Amino acid sequence: MPSPTRAGALALALLLPAAPRAQAESTASAELPELSVSGTAVAAGSLTVPSVAEQRAAVNATVGSVAFVDAKSFQDRYANTLRDVLKDVPGVYVEERYGQELRLSVRGSGVSRGFHLRGIELLQDAIPLNLADGSGDFYQIDPLSLRSVEVYKGGNALAFGATTLGGAINFVTPTAYTAFAPNILRIDGGSFNTIRENFQFSRISGPADFLINGTLTNSDGYRIHETQRTQNFNANLGYKLAPGVETRFYAGVYLTDQKLPGTLTLFNALNNPTLANPTAITGNQSRKVETERIANRTSFALDVGRLDIDSWAIHKSLYHPIFQVIDQGGWTYGIAPHWSGSFDVAGFRDDVILGLRAFAGQTSALQFVNIAGQRGAQTLNSVQSASNLEAYGENRFWFLPEVALMTGAKLFSSNRTYSNKGGFTGTSQFPSFADVTYEGVNPKIGLLWQPLPDIQVFGDITRSRDVPDFTDLVQQNTLNTTFVPLQAQRAWTYEAGTRGRIDRLTWDVTLYRSEIRDELINFSVNPGLGIPAATFNAPRTRHQGVEAAVSLELARALAAQGDTLTVSQIWTHNDFRFVNDPVFGNNQIAGIPRDVLRTVLTYAHPSGFYLAPSVDWVPQGAYADQANTLQVPGYALFNVRTGIDFANGVSLFVDARNLTNAHYVSDISVVTNAAATVGGAAALAAFYPGNGRSVFGGLRAAF
Repeated sequence: MPSPTRAGALALALLLPAAPRAQAESTASAELPELSVSGTAVAAGSLTVPSVAEQRAAVNATVGSVAFVDAKSFQDRYANTLRDVLKDVPGVYVEERYGQELRLSVRGSGVSRGFHLRGIELLQDAIPLNLADGSGDFYQIDPLSLRSVEVYKGGNALAFGATTLGGAINFVTPTAYTAFAPNILRIDGGSFNTIRENFQFSRISGPADFLINGTLTNSDGYRIHETQRTQNFNANLGYKLAPGVETRFYAGVYLTDQKLPGTLTLFNALNNPTLANPTAITGNQSRKVETERIANRTSFALDVGRLDIDSWAIHKSLYHPIFQVIDQGGWTYGIAPHWSGSFDVAGFRDDVILGLRAFAGQTSALQFVNIAGQRGAQTLNSVQSASNLEAYGENRFWFLPEVALMTGAKLFSSNRTYSNKGGFTGTSQFPSFADVTYEGVNPKIGLLWQPLPDIQVFGDITRSRDVPDFTDLVQQNTLNTTFVPLQAQRAWTYEAGTRGRIDRLTWDVTLYRSEIRDELINFSVNPGLGIPAATFNAPRTRHQGVEAAVSLELARALAAQGDTLTVSQIWTHNDFRFVNDPVFGNNQIAGIPRDVLRTVLTYAHPSGFYLAPSVDWVPQGAYADQANTLQVPGYALFNVRTGIDFANGVSLFVDARNLTNAHYVSDISVVTNAAATVGGAAALAAFYPGNGRSVFGGLRAAF
């Protein structure tokens, strides 16, 4: 493992890039102001958290495909999951399974993984949320606690130190400086006996500012045995210690109690979608998560650039009765200094970012026989430990006024240690110990051309590595738990794209190809029982596709001066396949459909009234197996959203979804060969039905 001194020396030697960050709003409307990077700018009175406008400008400077989502775009929806936040971002595939559980994939990251997350780094306020082994889920991200979201696809996340295939998503919470209003009260609800309350309170007092946000959600869910109870609380406190020095503390508590309905056969998913899997009921399968998080960012405006020092600690407790009772608890903690600045080099502008990250964690992983959701005899007593040391940097050199060369790299060393105590009567557990370290360097190079202030063209080549997490490394069936020494997934990704605005037209289009070695591919051992998926390294695979968002303002002044009619089209094309695989040939990788389209027509009146019908269309469903013997049908969902924002800060909205009550498959627990399963494809219980017709409404008061 490289020493901190060696890692720091490498980072300082790299002259690596300042991340231009970029993209269009979630409504496919791109705002691309002239690029400007200032390492010492104080945003809206806060050094630690820039204003939303500055956040957007920083994103819009990225050499590569990225996206910026202002919370204004989803505050008038029933935003319960990340699908409601990210569904308008091209290249991001996000589909609900049940409750807050969903599949989130960027460029095929974790393409066939049937639960949680792999290959994307989640951050909150630029500070990591993932556990130290790289795994993560979505339960502690409350859409009503967000002010904006930044999506960095693939190697474009290097400015945060992330170099996985999927990149990074940064969820930015408001401060008292960036909040919509000092006080916000909200209540919404509707179908499936859903009710949700949210409050937000913030103040600025001299050098100090603080904000508190809380959301309580109760819902019975669309399906039997899908009850959801969540309580999410976020707070931050900022203090200006001296001119050019500010510190901000973040604290959060996230409580989730989610019943699991399990998977169904394809017939039942399409004809009896509200059913639960019988095993889910007899085992009282659920997921109870308690998470506490504390983090700090301290920022210094220096004579040259600025220095941010981030630190964090996360405690997570999981009680998860599925095929067995999974009982886990542990801590993740880390520190990450990050410096950015601009120089004049022989009359040319040079923007630089350098950073270090050191983070680790340990989890006590226990398992018990599941007796109707309660612990029976213990079957596993193990400890999972992960540690990571990273040095990274980016450099953007403007060798012409409108053209920048971007270079960068990341050096990393990641250790995974597993200790199985074993020795339980009636099982085949035996003591075992494993210790594996993954090391490497991920470089990046790219060009950004900005011929006009509102038009950009870019291209880049990036190297990514995805280190296996413990869900991959520790594999099991009903009796055995085994450590499998998998290889890290490696890929070269090539992308080219353009984004911009001309009069009433905005666009954001990227084409990419990832040539992957040792891709971490999953298949479900027994999806009906909820046994965690097995993972293997596929020798060669290829991910390629199109990420496109186009928005056109069709008309103005239709019924009143200042009203508009706008159409937006989002298209994500996914071509993920094996390459001359000894088992699967050139088959498509199962789990995600080839094309996902979303069309939104929005009428906005200057009085604050709006009406936005939309269509979500999947022409062909995904394959359920790597052998490509079973494919689910495509579908189209018709939705409409309407409401009014009054001048006094009161807003009303109605969000109606799947108006035709279409029956469809929203996600799949992938298997290797559906035709070869016991009972054949018809008996395969591997499908999550999508939600039926639903209507939600809400009232928000901001004052």
